[in-house]
Amino acid sequence: MATPALQTAHVGISIYEPATNKYWFDYQGDHYFVPASNTKLPTCYAAMKYLGDSLTGIKYDDSESDLKIIGAGDPTFLHPDFKKNPVFDFIKNSSFKDIRLYEQAPPLNHTSFKAFGSGWSWNDYNENYMAQRSYFPVYGNIARFTLRGNRIEVSPSFFQNKLFQFDDSLTSFHIERMQWTNGFFATKGGGKYQEVPIVQGFDDPIVSVEDSLLCDTLHMIIGYGHIQLASMSHLKRVHSQPTDSLLKPMMHRSDNFFAEQTLLMVSNEILGYMSDGEVIDTLLKTDFKDLPQKPRWADGSGLSRYNLFSPRDLVTILNKMKNEFGMDRIKTILPTGGEGTISSYYKTETGYIFGKTGTLSGVVAFSGFLYTKKGRLLIFSTLVNNHTGSATDIRKAIEKFLREIRNKY
Repeated sequence: MATPALQTAHVGISIYEPATNKYWFDYQGDHYFVPASNTKLPTCYAAMKYLGDSLTGIKYDDSESDLKIIGAGDPTFLHPDFKKNPVFDFIKNSSFKDIRLYEQAPPLNHTSFKAFGSGWSWNDYNENYMAQRSYFPVYGNIARFTLRGNRIEVSPSFFQNKLFQFDDSLTSFHIERMQWTNGFFATKGGGKYQEVPIVQGFDDPIVSVEDSLLCDTLHMIIGYGHIQLASMSHLKRVHSQPTDSLLKPMMHRSDNFFAEQTLLMVSNEILGYMSDGEVIDTLLKTDFKDLPQKPRWADGSGLSRYNLFSPRDLVTILNKMKNEFGMDRIKTILPTGGEGTISSYYKTETGYIFGKTGTLSGVVAFSGFLYTKKGRLLIFSTLVNNHTGSATDIRKAIEKFLREIRNKY
């Protein structure tokens, strides 16, 4: 790979054949790199193993006079990507007059999670790829702004009166949210559609945003609070979506919000409460205890530059995924050439490569599965850090390299 931008970059490449348990190529495969969204691979593995066939949308207790709903971290609730919403239907059709929405606090002396992940860039708070994490996500924790005529319309409409549009002659717009509250300002420029993360829990010290949104959407009065339950065994569940219907868009478009909430749902299943830090520590001591190099794993999505994995780590995780869940399932979750984040690459043939990209400033990553012309299955990880050139040029160089391996073997 003679691309000029690679000459001064840090590069790690591992190519492994599971059938022979041999590395075909291993250049700095034991070195640590910032993996960007390749961090979603261990998150995806954990979800495939612990979330079952369908997601837990909520847990609830209907044993008393009120209906207690405990958020389970499910990001699909009222998300526009999902047309059917069993959890919404369950709440709407409830016969209870008193409905209480709870955030389940972790046990004493255990850590919870924060709206932003460890090491996230604070000044990206307005960008749609950095939606805040929460116990009970609503509408993907995103407000969607669309220009219709000269008026900007907001979905959900709950936020319409929180938008300040001072110019009625806009032909395009840019939305900037106040950092700590859901106040949105429209200025000239940008485009005709924009997605902006919402703040959860800051508008009102008593009533949370998810509670207010539910009241507005369901036309019900819903109470809100925190709860510590001694036992969760008596709680019932409402399942929302098939698990893989979440994992596919998470991997195809590299959805950070889906990945973060997925890791919190895994935590809820393993630990009984949501803590990204504690579930990461647990996974590193159990499922990932045999990784060649112990990673520094900071979040579920790869937004954090604190993440450090080696190419061999990612190869090992992919191999575990193949051995435990099979290639048929993997092929439905990871994009192939011409799909998702590799829609512009590996298009001359289809169905021979399945992988996950990763991109941050100065970082290009691509790891996955490759079938050679002779039908041999390889697992690869290519991690590039500290480049100062074009990410597109680096992706093309990696594509050329992997194509040569496919054609030669």
